[in-house]
Amino acid sequence: MPALASGLLALKFLDLVPGDAAILLVLAGIFLGGSVFAAVHHAEVLAFKLGEPFGSILLAVAVTVIEVALIVSIMASGAPGSDAVARDTVFAALMIVLNGIVGLCLVMGGARHFEQKFQLQGASSALAVLGTLAALTLILPNYTLTALGPSFSSTQVIFVGAVALVLWGVFVFVQTVKHRNYFVDAPVVTQGVDENDTQYEKPTDRVALASLVLLLISLVAVVLLAKALSPSLDKAIAFAGLPQAFVGVVIAAIVLLPEGIAAAKSAVKNQLQNSINLALGSAIASIGLTIPTVAIVSLMLNQNLVLGISPANMTLLLLTLFVSTLTLGTGRTTVLQGAVHLVIFAVFMLFSAIP
Repeated sequence: MPALASGLLALKFLDLVPGDAAILLVLAGIFLGGSVFAAVHHAEVLAFKLGEPFGSILLAVAVTVIEVALIVSIMASGAPGSDAVARDTVFAALMIVLNGIVGLCLVMGGARHFEQKFQLQGASSALAVLGTLAALTLILPNYTLTALGPSFSSTQVIFVGAVALVLWGVFVFVQTVKHRNYFVDAPVVTQGVDENDTQYEKPTDRVALASLVLLLISLVAVVLLAKALSPSLDKAIAFAGLPQAFVGVVIAAIVLLPEGIAAAKSAVKNQLQNSINLALGSAIASIGLTIPTVAIVSLMLNQNLVLGISPANMTLLLLTLFVSTLTLGTGRTTVLQGAVHLVIFAVFMLFSAIP
């Protein structure tokens, strides 16, 4: 897919095909989705080579790079609603991760294993960081006085972006160095056999290097294809009669789909810790890396950056954080908690399409 995407981009760059041709847009959409899956696949290979929790961090960073590329491409286009696409995408990513992916993992894992366990310290730490970032970037802008509307002033957005980046960095340090054991699967013993003791052959250095090169090619292809498709995405959303904010839902869904599949597979294998690492790590990186980047881009483009969410979405966010605290506050999960999260996710999708 990255090779095909590169070939298509070369044809477009050389003006060998019309930029607005229908077949070109269709192929670009297919190759964009394929390149996203390819990027996550190669990131997974490198993640397996590095081991947990470094693997989950690498996946989260790769996904966030793709997300930022899609957001910046729309912001640079200057299309209507482009000043709010970062807010819409980050909020949608939070709801998809905390309700859609987590809910699906708990339902699938609970249906097969009845009750699953994870490291309480790691989940609680991640949720504390995530709740703080969400409140600072999505709720606080509604109540500031320096800038009009749900936005920060230039000074405020720079400071909040820096704080978000620092908090993400501290979390990664704790996850990988200071308290790494909080984010590693606890032994699951069944009839005297450790279920997590299965040994798999790690990728060779040659395979890992190839995956690194292909990961970079995939990410570049995603960035350039996103730039080419951003105007068509806006038109498609408007043609379907959906609100402009739904663009953020589409971007978040495209970006998080491969990682969601990986998290669900881990839950079915009774590796819920890995699923939680993937889910919460992606949500934290989605804010901690995306907000500083789009803040810089908005200042460079002299564009207002809308961050505050609506009262309805604020209600859904607070409900999600409250329920997530209850779900991840015991170290044990069942199908019931997953069903609650999926219900909240369904309500989010309904009100995204019909505000």
